[in-house]
Amino acid sequence: MQHARDIQRHLAGRVIGRNELGAPVLIAGVDISGERDGVAVAAVVVLRHPQMELVEVQVAEGRPGFPYVPGLLSFRESPLIIAACEKLSHEPDLLLVDGQGVAHPRRLGIASHLGLLFDLPSIGCAKSILCGKHGPLDEEGQAELIDAGEVVGMAVRTKGSARPVYVSIGHKVDLPAAVYWVRQCCRGDRLPEPTRLAHLAAGGRLKGDFGV
Repeated sequence: MQHARDIQRHLAGRVIGRNELGAPVLIAGVDISGERDGVAVAAVVVLRHPQMELVEVQVAEGRPGFPYVPGLLSFRESPLIIAACEKLSHEPDLLLVDGQGVAHPRRLGIASHLGLLFDLPSIGCAKSILCGKHGPLDEEGQAELIDAGEVVGMAVRTKGSARPVYVSIGHKVDLPAAVYWVRQCCRGDRLPEPTRLAHLAAGGRLKGDFGV
């Protein structure tokens, strides 16, 4: 486990926190299902912006080869996600991940890890906090997420009075761009459309023939 933590600390120094993302056309969302009989399913969906038209869906399933350890989930989940992404026939411009980016104790959550592996702009959009705290949301429905005196992300309310999501830099984006694109991808739900559909696909609940 210590070796995995050392890898995270090393890779965190390679994360690019400036915005290198222009106007993405193809936006991918990734998620992984809970295990059933020890088998998990990873899904990647590709949507065309701004229509949020579903272009492609791919899945991969298998038994995770790394134990469940909070803070080290990328080592458990990434191999299956990578296997799903390697099936894609459309190369995305942006990767939106259901998980943390730099809002992580060692500043390398799964969104940053995948961004580095694929050399793609990536954004973490998590449903809960892994590290840090924030105050009340402002008039725009946002509040900085702060850990050890550092802004590591943003709590963002994306729908009415729903609980916020937690947005952080993955790779090759800055925080304002990350928040902007998460909001751009929301279509009346708390979760952005790419990760919402990836969650459905991982659970076998996304209907239609989209390359699965």
